Amino acid sequence: MSRFAVGIELDGAGYHPAAWRRSRGEPAGLLSARTLQARVSAAENAGFTLATFDDSILPPVAGPAGRIDAPTRASFVAATTSTLGLVPAVATTYAEPFHTASALATLDYSSRGRAGWLATVDPGAAAAWGREPRVTGPEVLREQRDSIEVARRLWDSWEDDAVIRDWRSGRFLDRDRLHYIDFEGETFSVKGPAIVPRPPQGQVVVFADVTSVSDSGASSFGSADVVLVTGVDSDAAISAAERVAGDALVFIDLEVALDTPDHRAAERIADLESHIELEPPGRLHFSGSPDDLVSLLTRLSRHVDGVRLHPAVIDEDLPVLARAVLPVLFRTGVAHRPVPGASLRANLGLTRPANRYAQEQL
Repeated sequence: MSRFAVGIELDGAGYHPAAWRRSRGEPAGLLSARTLQARVSAAENAGFTLATFDDSILPPVAGPAGRIDAPTRASFVAATTSTLGLVPAVATTYAEPFHTASALATLDYSSRGRAGWLATVDPGAAAAWGREPRVTGPEVLREQRDSIEVARRLWDSWEDDAVIRDWRSGRFLDRDRLHYIDFEGETFSVKGPAIVPRPPQGQVVVFADVTSVSDSGASSFGSADVVLVTGVDSDAAISAAERVAGDALVFIDLEVALDTPDHRAAERIADLESHIELEPPGRLHFSGSPDDLVSLLTRLSRHVDGVRLHPAVIDEDLPVLARAVLPVLFRTGVAHRPVPGASLRANLGLTRPANRYAQEQL
């Protein structure tokens, strides 16, 4: 496997609901622009390929009961980053696909081709949207697939050279290079075209969580570029990755709690559990030394295309990852820093896709 990408989840204070108790500063500071910028800068300087930003219309289960929506957070840091892929979560359950596609295309422009989309589901949010709970696995999955398909069509509804910008003739747009997408689904229809020109990447990189609705394989998520899988141990995670192997890249979700200069990982977890005791993790969990984490990541790199790390406490684990984990992965060739000026697609080894409507005209 020629590439192995390392991503990190930067929502909230960490994966543990009590993580805010061990974070720097006041709890309200977790929602500040300064905290967001500091963590994103630290992740980029460390050499992470991408950062994801989880989201939901519902408040977190513990800690500060609020968050700024993920696309806004990603857009805020887009202009001050240069290599880090920015992947906000946008649930397909209730979001309008047209608006989602527009927001993500705009993010791709502001980040100069480093945008991704973590296409999630949020079935518990029905009441928040004034709708009756009506979620079933097949229905949510169908809506997710339709939303991804609509976004992809909208991103292609402008050909790459549709914008002319000829001020002498007064022509700024070639209308023949804009296309109606004419999508008819079971729950919505979209005619198009988009209101934002085709993204710099051609298509924003789409991530889908195979555990959120179904484990039936990558084909269940339509045209996702990256599928996130999980497992309670490394063998189970690798087995899950093999089941969804296909055209999409496969990433494993991994919770990490690391030994720090002041406390062993087990001591830190015990302190967090004294406040809120978690159920056994539903995804692969690592707790221990940086060297042992490097060994685990090296093993995983032989089977999958990347990992997304979920730190127990971002303020404590991210510095250790930056100092003692990623440098070793780079030095041994397991992973590589993202290339400055390259798109997220390029850093993941994905090609820039051709425009489907331009191809139809050939």
